[in-house]
Amino acid sequence: MARLAFVGLALLFLLSGCGSSSDEGDDRRRGRGNSSPPSVEAVQARNGTLPLEERMSGTVRARNQVAIYPGLSEPVVAVEVQTGDYVEEGEPLVRLRRVTYEQQVRQAEAALRNAQAEAKGAQASLRGLRAQLKRTERLADQDFESQQQLESLRAQVSQAEASYEQAQAQVEQAESTLQERKTALRRTVVRAPISGYVGQRNVEVGQRVGPDTRLYTIGDLDSMKVRVEVTDRMFGRIRPGQTARIHVPQQDTVLTASVTRMSPFLSEASYSAEAVIEVGNDPRLLNPGMFVEVDVAYGESERATIVPLSALYEDPASNTRGVFVAPTLGTEIPVDVPEDFDTDNPPPLTPPTPTTFREVEVLAEGQQTAGIRGVEPGDWIVTVGQDQVSSAGQERVNARVRPMSWSRLMSLQRLQDTDLLYDVLERQQRVAERRFGNADSTSSDSAQSSIGG
Repeated sequence: MARLAFVGLALLFLLSGCGSSSDEGDDRRRGRGNSSPPSVEAVQARNGTLPLEERMSGTVRARNQVAIYPGLSEPVVAVEVQTGDYVEEGEPLVRLRRVTYEQQVRQAEAALRNAQAEAKGAQASLRGLRAQLKRTERLADQDFESQQQLESLRAQVSQAEASYEQAQAQVEQAESTLQERKTALRRTVVRAPISGYVGQRNVEVGQRVGPDTRLYTIGDLDSMKVRVEVTDRMFGRIRPGQTARIHVPQQDTVLTASVTRMSPFLSEASYSAEAVIEVGNDPRLLNPGMFVEVDVAYGESERATIVPLSALYEDPASNTRGVFVAPTLGTEIPVDVPEDFDTDNPPPLTPPTPTTFREVEVLAEGQQTAGIRGVEPGDWIVTVGQDQVSSAGQERVNARVRPMSWSRLMSLQRLQDTDLLYDVLERQQRVAERRFGNADSTSSDSAQSSIGG
């Protein structure tokens, strides 16, 4: 509303500047002087519906955004990438001291070789005892060996089998230890888990880092995720596929996307759910961590009288919200509004006509328009100059009205504050040149330069 107030004020200056040279001259010729009726602008109310939108706050994250942590506690010996660098998946980011882990790998390799040797010895012993057992069984069948000797060999074979199985288990354990030591050695090189841009560097050579030390943040900047907190009031209305407009204040740009996902769970702490909006980021308008406002369209309002937001006025005496209506326009006073006109020669002001304040009920508000109840479509609604016709104690105030087209008014409301101010200054400069020559023009140029600076 503050922005609309500024736009209205600037438009009022614009209105007075555009009509000051000719209209004030007419008033002076008629002998009115300072008692002439105020000048306002008005548009004709329409009938229609408004898209229902909810404005919510969101935070921006890169696609696959992830924080990078080391898996070991060691000093840093090399930093391979800097903030802003693009890296491919698997590319080294940071190197940690690895001497201890190299020694552990060599020790594990030696332990594996020893276990393998012991397993081979146990296997050879088992083979020998099995061969001896076969010979003894043949001799025992011919009564050349006693049963006692045969049972003794069988017990030795069973013991040798157990020894061989134990030796094999030691080999497997030694292999597992070696793989574990090699994995730890590989962790001394911290690598990129995905392809993307790195940022938020928090590591230096010589620094001792641990599993809780964040080294970088990495993410794909070509696509962004906007996370929006949806209140319990809007929980059932926001759904995937709905249109979302993301306002980028730093670039004064609005990006259009769709709600991608919606959590089915409300947080017990905040009584809100998270909606995710995925949006392309080419060109790079969004940055991770940016705070944005998001408008999600979730339906349409009932049919109502549509007026510009700038037409809504709150009476300071009664705090009543309403609009000013010029009831005689289009009936007693004919109105001719061109869709487009020369800004240096706008439509003329009408003769003095009554304006009256009407209380309205606001049914819905859009980006630039509102749906109201209390006036009829086709009524002429004051959009600029309400302060001039809101004199206390008077139900009706006569004013001279400049009719405006909707397209003209909407384009003016979309003007940025600085652009509108420059437009006002340029118009005042042209008026000054026509009335006083180049002297005031120079001062106007100086004013514009100071604002631009």
